[in-house]
Amino acid sequence: MSGAQRRRRAGRPAGPPVENQPPREKPVEAQPVEKRAASENQTQAPQTQAPQTQAAKKQGAAKKQGGSKKRADKPTKKSGKSSVSEATGIGVTGDILDRLGRPPALAKGGLRVVALGGIGEIGRNMTVFEYGGKLLIVDCGVLFPEDQQPGVDLILPDFSYIENRMDDVEAVVLTHGHEDHIGAVPFLLKLRADIPVVGSRFTLALVAAKCREHRLRPTLVQVVEGDRQSYGDFDCEFFAVNHSIPDAIAVAIRTAAGTVLHTGDIKLDQLPLDNRLTDLAGFSRLGDEGVDLFLVDSTNAEVPGFVTPERDIGGVLDTVIGKARQRVIVASFASHVHRIQQIVDVAHRHGRRVTFVGRSMVRNMEIAQDLGYLSVPEGVVVDMDTAATLPDHRLVLISTGSQGEPLSALSRMARGEHRQINIRANDLVVLASSLIPGNENSVFAVVNGLSKRGATVVTQASAKVHVSGHASAGELLYLYNAVRPSNAMPVHGEWRHLRANAALAEATGVPSDRIVIAEDGVVVDLVDGRAQITGRIPVGHVYVDGLSVGDVGESTLSDRLVLGEGGFIAITVAVDTATGRALSAPAVSGRGFSDDPDALSGAAVIVDNALTELANEGVTDTHRIAQGVRRAVGRWVAGKYRRRPMIVPNVIAVGEDD
Repeated sequence: MSGAQRRRRAGRPAGPPVENQPPREKPVEAQPVEKRAASENQTQAPQTQAPQTQAAKKQGAAKKQGGSKKRADKPTKKSGKSSVSEATGIGVTGDILDRLGRPPALAKGGLRVVALGGIGEIGRNMTVFEYGGKLLIVDCGVLFPEDQQPGVDLILPDFSYIENRMDDVEAVVLTHGHEDHIGAVPFLLKLRADIPVVGSRFTLALVAAKCREHRLRPTLVQVVEGDRQSYGDFDCEFFAVNHSIPDAIAVAIRTAAGTVLHTGDIKLDQLPLDNRLTDLAGFSRLGDEGVDLFLVDSTNAEVPGFVTPERDIGGVLDTVIGKARQRVIVASFASHVHRIQQIVDVAHRHGRRVTFVGRSMVRNMEIAQDLGYLSVPEGVVVDMDTAATLPDHRLVLISTGSQGEPLSALSRMARGEHRQINIRANDLVVLASSLIPGNENSVFAVVNGLSKRGATVVTQASAKVHVSGHASAGELLYLYNAVRPSNAMPVHGEWRHLRANAALAEATGVPSDRIVIAEDGVVVDLVDGRAQITGRIPVGHVYVDGLSVGDVGESTLSDRLVLGEGGFIAITVAVDTATGRALSAPAVSGRGFSDDPDALSGAAVIVDNALTELANEGVTDTHRIAQGVRRAVGRWVAGKYRRRPMIVPNVIAVGEDD
């Protein structure tokens, strides 16, 4: 079947891609999505304006005539408490997804798609594709903790869905080398060490370094754009894409069930520093063949227009650093080689030396130089000992910590805890990054800490020192019109991003009932060319705390939050096993509750009264006594102090034989 026939059967026009059409000046609002959202009493996604393509016009005309003919018009099966049809299309809401039950067995010849992370959140991207009883994984990343997850180092995808099927995994395909796409690979390989790990040269170099830290020797399979390789029944073709790291790729996955295109993280920089353009021509060719399901990066779907080229940052950095008459510290992602190349070039142009600060920054830049992705003039990069001997106006420090990570080099500088670098008055600190959602408080704390020590801090808010690595709405429209998919599935983003991306898909002519909004754990099946939600599998957060993986759960985090906010009250009392009456005065102590030594003096009376009341009721079970004491003291503390500390009673049972 030709690509044109596929699109006609799917209700899509078979016209040429947008680059072969005359430009449209008049924008059209994606009203169908907003009206449907409003009818469901849900929060509306921001209205997105997009050029009205020929596809959109034809699709609108078809709707006025009663709608175009589509496949899979048969009634859908029930799944759990909610019908599948309710959860199919862009009118889907979280309430509907929450009502989904376990999915049925995958239909013969169908392709199943399950995200174990990365949808409904920014981070820990991992998508599992199933066909013919075998699995292909795309990306395996981590999420960094927020303030509500104290003590946690990393958050992994939940592998429980596949941990008993590791022998069925054909390969892990990595779209690029950011931590939210590769950080969990070592933890996955600990379940099965010989899984082929497929990726580009720079991506695999970062994975290899990470695996060495875990004492693993992975099976690495290097690919380049244009390659086409099969892993079991999964035929994969790789395409070059722009992002904020070298060697990013998209992957097309062909099976007998249809063709899926996964963009990974993507943007359409028309002037990339490495001259490596996103392969729109390849996407269009694939669209001619017919793309049955398009998984698209949603991160910037709410942002209108186009992303500024990375090349434009160089001039701004030149101005900022060139005018500085003091030491300059630039914080950037440790993998943003193109950004760091521009910083090195500017520093060299102004007669400054460069020092890399932070373990991951030093490691990644060594890898980038060894592989030829980073070009550094002889003698420009110096170590920390040499940097300490240089005058301030001859030095640029390139550091980790642009997202306020507590253990990063920049955060330790802001707190005055870095062993080698003390922030001095008039230091210039440049945060060459954007704020990842959830990191705002951490970043502001670092900015304030630096400012308190006298540094001048330049951020994206005061100068154009950063551009995004993700496609904005205008670029996403180009992608949809190049690929012309039968079904679309927004990925990589929070709910507001997913819904904005869905609006763009519909504006370019993708039928609304073929746009699937899912989230982590939601099962999407592609059967007979139709993508539909068929159920949900349980997925959670797997926390890494020190050397422990998975032994910290939500209840432990809840306890940590209570301890951090309200402190701790310990109560110890001995009771008679026969009568339940107290044999001694209760001991009450607190930590982190109050500096006033008499703050808990009234608690002992409350405990005595509670013990007497329980004994009069004939309660002798130590667990029930402890619960009663906890409730009584909790009510007293709440009433007197309006606080909710952790209260831990220790009831010691003493009998005649003790």
